[in-house]
Order: sequence, then C-alpha cells, then structure tokens
Amino acid sequence: MWLPILFLIVGISLGFISDIRVPEEYANYLSIAVLAAFDTLLGGIRAHLEKKFDQAVFVSGFFFNVILAAFLAFLGVQLGVDLYLAAIFAFGVRLFQNIAIIRRYIVDRRSNKKEIEKNERK
Repeated sequence: MWLPILFLIVGISLGFISDIRVPEEYANYLSIAVLAAFDTLLGGIRAHLEKKFDQAVFVSGFFFNVILAAFLAFLGVQLGVDLYLAAIFAFGVRLFQNIAIIRRYIVDRRSNKKEIEKNERK
C-alpha cells in the first residue's frame, strides 16, 4: 500500500519542480486522462480496503479508463460536441462515490476498533 503513495508523492514533486507545459490543444485530453487515473486509483484503494484488490484488474482498468476517456474527448472534438464534459461528469461521480465509500469504511473500522477496546476493558 505504501508503494503507490510513494510514487504519487514522487510524481507530484517532479511535476512541481519541472517546467513542462502542455499545449492548450491537449488540455482537455490531459484533464480527462488525469481524472480517469484518479478514479482508477481511488477504485484500487477501495478494493484494497475491501480486500478485493486484483493487480491485473487495477492495471488494465487504469490504462483502459485513461485511453477511453482520451478517446471520448478526441471523438467529441471531431464531432464538434463537448463530449469530454460527459466523461468529466461520469468520472467525477465515480470519484465522489469511491471517496464516500472509502471514508465510510475507515470510519466504520475506527468505530469498530473503539467498540472492541471498550468491550475489552469491561
């Protein structure tokens, strides 16, 4: 569990210290890809907490989500429709659902630990 967090910190640090500029034409594609990547990351954290994590599912889901999101944005540009907004909405909803489930899981786990400790003291 510590390895993804380590690489997330390394990636963010490299992003802040490097001077890489993304051309404006690709900003929509990159924003969609990053949102899809965060969705997959939070889904992986959720699966880990639920003890259902599968590395093959995580890696394939990561690349599939990023490629699908970028393709939807590209298709929308070709059709002259802001299709990337639909992808932003879909991934945003999933992001917030995963965050809510992770939060509930952590809160329930802490309250269960406190209840067990309370029962052990009696």
